Amino acid sequence: MSTAKYRSVFTAATAQQRKENFDDYWIFTQQHGGELLEEEKDLLKKRARLQYFKDNPVKLRTPLANPEAFYRNYVDMVDDPASLDRMTLMLTGIYKFARHEWVGIKGAWDAVPNMANSLTVEDKISRVHLAEEFCHVRLFDEMLKTCGLDKVEWVPLSPWKEKVYEQFPKFPGFLMDTPAFVTELMGVTFYCHLHHLFNDVLADEPEVCARLKELLDEITIDEVAHVGQRRNFIGGIGMKVSKWLVKPFYTMFFNDIPEVAQLFDVPQMIKDGENFDFNELPDYMVEKSWIPSYCKA
Repeated sequence: MSTAKYRSVFTAATAQQRKENFDDYWIFTQQHGGELLEEEKDLLKKRARLQYFKDNPVKLRTPLANPEAFYRNYVDMVDDPASLDRMTLMLTGIYKFARHEWVGIKGAWDAVPNMANSLTVEDKISRVHLAEEFCHVRLFDEMLKTCGLDKVEWVPLSPWKEKVYEQFPKFPGFLMDTPAFVTELMGVTFYCHLHHLFNDVLADEPEVCARLKELLDEITIDEVAHVGQRRNFIGGIGMKVSKWLVKPFYTMFFNDIPEVAQLFDVPQMIKDGENFDFNELPDYMVEKSWIPSYCKA
């Protein structure tokens, strides 16, 4: 039996270990994304990677039979989700998940210090982290375009939800850090299950399947690092609270996206979140990402 390379993401860490890991993460993130283009909410290496995908487009062999079903349901589900084909459900589900991410980072971008006023390593990390998240929305948009959906608009949530996302980054750390960590963990869980879903839904579209996996990998590699980075803010008691929050947070969030229950095994996703330890990630992904030292066996 092979020995596990990594420990649970909920593994305890001392304050000194976490400080050292913030410094290490800052070095990683500068190399990983390249120069921060703050006015454009972008990163130089990420921009170049997206341009590569745009310059080398891949399209469906067989166009979507009913793109109007997507456009009718992608902002709000108006049809019975059980009546929609899995391809449409997958694409509307991707949009809805990414839309929540987009709304969250919009609010956070204006709430955290810009790089010129970032006085700590943690503040600098947070600024780059948000720029990476804006890059992810562009990658999600490219996924939809790859499937022939070039009329997608990124629509705000309801006013009260927008307000919640806007105020959340302003909360003190002891209130914000644990839910922020669980949210990042939920993202990685969703992306890992989505990666497997591509094989099923796109079995007859191997080129598009491979391209969507490439686009998703760009996002997941960042998000794996974000899980470690967000975990690094949290002490022992907070980690116990975080693990307890996995089930209610996953349940509440995925209930807001009706496609998820049609496409995924949500109880299994919750278990994967509670048991997350990096060991199930492919080696190529781990090599490009970042894991806290105290989670390494």
